[in-house]
Amino acid sequence: MQVMFLILLFVVGTCLGSFLCCQARRLHLYTTKKSTTSQLSARSICLSCKRQLKWYDNIPILSWLLLKGKCRNCGHKIGIAEILSEVGVGLALLAIGTTINIMNATPLDWATFIATLVFTLVLCFLAIYDGIYGELPGIFLTISIICAIIVLILKEWTLLSVSPFSYENIFAPLFSILILGGLYLALYLVSKGKWVGDGDWLLGLSIGIALIHPWYALIALFLSNFFACLVMLPIIKKFGYKKIHFGPFLVIAFIVTIACSDFFISVL
Repeated sequence: MQVMFLILLFVVGTCLGSFLCCQARRLHLYTTKKSTTSQLSARSICLSCKRQLKWYDNIPILSWLLLKGKCRNCGHKIGIAEILSEVGVGLALLAIGTTINIMNATPLDWATFIATLVFTLVLCFLAIYDGIYGELPGIFLTISIICAIIVLILKEWTLLSVSPFSYENIFAPLFSILILGGLYLALYLVSKGKWVGDGDWLLGLSIGIALIHPWYALIALFLSNFFACLVMLPIIKKFGYKKIHFGPFLVIAFIVTIACSDFFISVL
């Protein structure tokens, strides 16, 4: 049953990844005044030839592979962002799914899991948008912070249901917030936006809220920078890029930290 649950999450995640990538492109076109409100909900089209895509060209992962990343009508390259979004969100939901045992989960466990899942989807949208355009939409950063606060409340509720209140219930989330949100805010202010963007510290803030523990925040901080260096340094050396889109790496670090939290705590 647990295995089927995880497979279902991956399949649903690939579909949502395709949807989120499509909506990211539509939102960008809308914010740059290249589309109207009605076009945000219109059916998918090729951005090159403007022809409407058939349903069988919208099957996550499979369609991209069969078409070799090209439009069936005009042969224009679709781009790698679509398949990365589909695989990435699928793996993200699969990873979050490992944090709950559906056979003995309590209603509070399910509430925390669903809230974390919704928060993760908002983060995935931000990661996709930042990865493509190098920006983090303010409205979705606000939504991510609201979702993170809900996750924090549910996690604290879970802790208080099994142990008495202590000052750690207050100070642990505060230190987690300071480590991620505070550090990136300091870097943003000191560098006047040259080292990190104004959206990065807000994204770090929301992740710090949701992690609720300073050890997890430190792990996420390390992983985000490690992944960024691992992926971007070769690209920078080859193509000479000067700007790193840091949002995707923060999101990946959050997902890995959540999925492997028990392992990290046992090691520490």
